[in-house]
Amino acid sequence: MPATLTSPLDEAALGPDVRMASRTIDRFARAHDASHYLLVPDAVLVPQDAAAVARVFAAVRAAGRSLTFRSGGTSLSGQGVTGDVMVDTRSAFRGIRVAADGTWIAAQPGATVRQVNTRLARFGRKLGPDPASEIACTIGGVVADNSSGMACGIVENSYRTIESMLLVLPSGTILDTAAPDALAQLRDREPEIVRGLQHLRDRLRGDPALSAEVARQFSMKNTMGYGLNSLLDFDDPVRILEHLVIGSEGTLAFVAEARFRTIPIQPAISTGLLVFDTLSDAMAALPGLTSLGLATIELLDAASLRVAQGLSTVPEVIAGIDVQGHAALLIEVHAADADALTAGTAAALAHVASLPLTTPARMTEDPVERGELWTVRKGLYTAVAGARPSGTTALLEDIAVPVERLLGVCEGLTALFEKHRYEGCVIFGHAKDGNVHFLINERFDDPEALRRYEAFTEDLVALVLAQGGTLKAEHGTGRIMAPFVRRQYGDVLTDMMWEIKGLVDPDGILNPGVILSDDAGSYLADLKLVPTVEGEVDRCVECGYCEPTCPSKDVTLTPRQRIVLRRDMTAALHRGEVDVAAEIARDYDYDAVQTCAVDGMCGVACPVDINTGDLVRRLRAEEASRLEQGVWNVAAKGWGAITRGGGLALNVAKALPAPLVTAVTRAGRAVLGADTVPLYDGGLPDGGTRALAATDPADAQAVLFGSCIGTMFGAEQDADGVHGEGSREAVRLLLERAGIAYVVPPDAGGLCCGTPWKSKGQLDGYATMTERVLPALWAASRNGALPVVCDAASCTEGLHVMLAKAVAERPEYAALRIEDATTFLAREVLPKLTVRERIRSVAVHPTCSTTQLDANDALRALAAAIADEVYVPEGWGCCAFAGDRGMLHPELTSSATAVEAAEVATAGALRGGFDAYVSANRTCELGMSRATGQPYRHVVEVLEELTRP
Repeated sequence: MPATLTSPLDEAALGPDVRMASRTIDRFARAHDASHYLLVPDAVLVPQDAAAVARVFAAVRAAGRSLTFRSGGTSLSGQGVTGDVMVDTRSAFRGIRVAADGTWIAAQPGATVRQVNTRLARFGRKLGPDPASEIACTIGGVVADNSSGMACGIVENSYRTIESMLLVLPSGTILDTAAPDALAQLRDREPEIVRGLQHLRDRLRGDPALSAEVARQFSMKNTMGYGLNSLLDFDDPVRILEHLVIGSEGTLAFVAEARFRTIPIQPAISTGLLVFDTLSDAMAALPGLTSLGLATIELLDAASLRVAQGLSTVPEVIAGIDVQGHAALLIEVHAADADALTAGTAAALAHVASLPLTTPARMTEDPVERGELWTVRKGLYTAVAGARPSGTTALLEDIAVPVERLLGVCEGLTALFEKHRYEGCVIFGHAKDGNVHFLINERFDDPEALRRYEAFTEDLVALVLAQGGTLKAEHGTGRIMAPFVRRQYGDVLTDMMWEIKGLVDPDGILNPGVILSDDAGSYLADLKLVPTVEGEVDRCVECGYCEPTCPSKDVTLTPRQRIVLRRDMTAALHRGEVDVAAEIARDYDYDAVQTCAVDGMCGVACPVDINTGDLVRRLRAEEASRLEQGVWNVAAKGWGAITRGGGLALNVAKALPAPLVTAVTRAGRAVLGADTVPLYDGGLPDGGTRALAATDPADAQAVLFGSCIGTMFGAEQDADGVHGEGSREAVRLLLERAGIAYVVPPDAGGLCCGTPWKSKGQLDGYATMTERVLPALWAASRNGALPVVCDAASCTEGLHVMLAKAVAERPEYAALRIEDATTFLAREVLPKLTVRERIRSVAVHPTCSTTQLDANDALRALAAAIADEVYVPEGWGCCAFAGDRGMLHPELTSSATAVEAAEVATAGALRGGFDAYVSANRTCELGMSRATGQPYRHVVEVLEELTRP
């Protein structure tokens, strides 16, 4: 494997709006997706618009190369990897346009399903496709794979809800299929495509037997091969081409924008779990349940139930079962309103009463109970994939068969697991669609295991096709099933697919080897080998769920990429490719370590509970010198003086010309390094105020832990341009105003949540601070009797982490209750306050910490108490200021806040500005103030001002 390459393409032909990334770290970072295939691209191209993509096609063709599109990288079948040219269709293609009434939405391929549905939520509508990976999968993949999901079936998938597309064909032709003269344009520019599609349409329709077979194949979920049903469903060659592109996995055209018909959200939901003694009983019940029109009917086999019993939130309905051959169906009723839900639930329960259930059935509308039931279903992947042996790959496969044959296929799959000695396999999925998933763990570095996988695949193909099923229902043909398309469709229909490929992409430049392959063993090539590296890395399944929320995704790397590069360096050394490992390592420190905000949002999204920030903190600890560790340990012992000194330094800096101070810090960074010396700018505030004085009244109801951020950084100016006292003082005043006495521990100014040490990997200093803080809080809280309330969300989260790490050695500390000021004030204080004057509008920035603390609702509640309109940007995310990270690497915060800042600016312009801009953490407020040019303050400061007597 060569290290950094020279350009494989003519950059002049690409033009200035196509960025090329060809560093070794860039190519390896983007090589990985959620599939079990791995190919490293020669280069990664990042075009900015459809015209640039057309030029990419021309340059690739001229060079005799091929290309593959990559957006979210959540595909499971190998359709998103290449050893040639990769085209990043996520970075510059994230636009979303919504109809005035929300009935349609046009989205570019880099927008995620969640982002699209967030934009639609205000209209009470959503996309039809509802893939489980909606947090990370993008519109490009939804179209390319004809995604469906738990509820949409084949009625509301991409194929059925698409209205038009903006296509870039391999020839460079750009076609808007919504244009009134789209057919005339296509006939003029691509006459061969028009004639060829008309010929194929007429040929298929002229053969009743073939037409019937195509109709049968696509009467179920089916993503094998090209959608030949489009030749039956549409007359117009434009519509045929448009629908052939759906599910074509990037082998026919680039979709620069897709316009969908949206569907109404059914907000009233009731959920139940039906447990049967046998799989046979569950399958026998399926037709009757399907006839009820239930929104979802999810199957869990006996192995799934055994796994579920190990979950911490296992529902009572299955907790006490001695699982033998049991099976369960998770059902849901969706309705437009409460009355319709009551009627639908009653009908479901009346029908279910006659079924042979192991335990009595009940339906629930309670969000917590519903969440626990869905945890059973969604937690299967987490439990099985997360516990897989190191060095193995988790393969999540899917098939579909006619519903009446699902029992035989599930029993057959179980027999195949036993025959091929696959342990711990689970079967689950969308029973009402005859679509099930199964999960196996395999290692591809063992020739014997590879032969087992090959034999299992052959048996699987025979089983599914014998039952009239499809080898891929939702996940796309990809590389894994491309050699078996001919087995499923026969020669005539498969040859038609090859004709379609030749018509639209005659030079074969788009994603060769995907969907169609005449090499019977191609699915065994380029399998992903997973070396053992370290705990966080070894658990990763490379799904990419972590990527959309990562604040560094557009400036350096994502959490998935930070992890896979660790694998790549290890694998390169195992292969003896020292130069490759060295090339990656050269850029890894800045790209992966120094520009990670360690905000933990990746851990919230990760299905196997990896917080990549933990990995980065450990790497920082390994890099820290003993001298540096010693300095930080000393700082932990005298933190009060350090923070007061920092505040004084900011006061001095504020009194000097800002350019002078900036120049001095730039010089320091040049000598000592950008990861050591923060960059000062004039937007930073004065120093803060002194810490609260110790107090311990007998009638105290809480402990007030004032964040040291308030000593370091002064408060933002209020609406009149006057500096406030900060969140620490605001919380104190609000507690007194509500008649709530509080304790302030001794030496409060010298106590810290430990985040500065933890985030930098300064383990000795962190341990020292822990030994100071927790005993102080234990005493102040009267051995856990009083809640500890912190005024800064990131510090609250830091105390939670500190406490969790210490409980193993000091189990009595488990009684400590640490709460953020937003949640405590919303619950205990707000009802006792009187808002004297409400403001018109407030813009709210939720933070990564309020998200992880589940405090966003409280933040909104406090904002709603003071303002008539509470505006939360749909594109909000972690600001990446991350303590001092935003001063060490301003480019990180600039990138992380760009989308939200633009949204706030637009919304503010429409309203003539907001009356207040609020958040829940001082450093986040600094980051947002820098990004927007608006004065962000802690919400409690504004609340305190507006409730003054």
